Amino acid sequence: MSITLKRIGADECEKLWKMQVEAFTELLEKYHDYDISPANEPMSRVMERFEQSFTYYYFIMAGGAAVGAIRVVDMKDGSSKRVSPIFIMKEHRGKGYAQAAMREAEKLHGGEGWALDTILQERGNCYLYEKMGYHQTGETHVINERMTIVNYEKN
Repeated sequence: MSITLKRIGADECEKLWKMQVEAFTELLEKYHDYDISPANEPMSRVMERFEQSFTYYYFIMAGGAAVGAIRVVDMKDGSSKRVSPIFIMKEHRGKGYAQAAMREAEKLHGGEGWALDTILQERGNCYLYEKMGYHQTGETHVINERMTIVNYEKN
């Protein structure tokens, strides 16, 4: 299994946004996190991020197809880099693409000083990040009775 990260241009914002909505809709329906879910985010918000000099969007490419995407926030000032969000389309999950994409992002942006957050109740996500060397910071945010966000970092 081999992937590449293809930098996304603003002209591909709509494609990225549609993929994001589709990828996160199941979690939105499960957790009802209407205020923070990427599935509920307007395309204009994604476009705003394209205008940020510190935002890098990549399609996760496998076999010539975009199987997901990752956004890296890298201020290039020595502060922590952030993954927010990463997603794999439902039909491509369980194949190691997310792990490979995160490794590629580390090659592009440096292997140390990373942060991310995820849904505590999604044990598979937590397992993936912990397997990749991330550890919980101890900081959590209760979103509602169904969902808690947990922060991770990798030094």
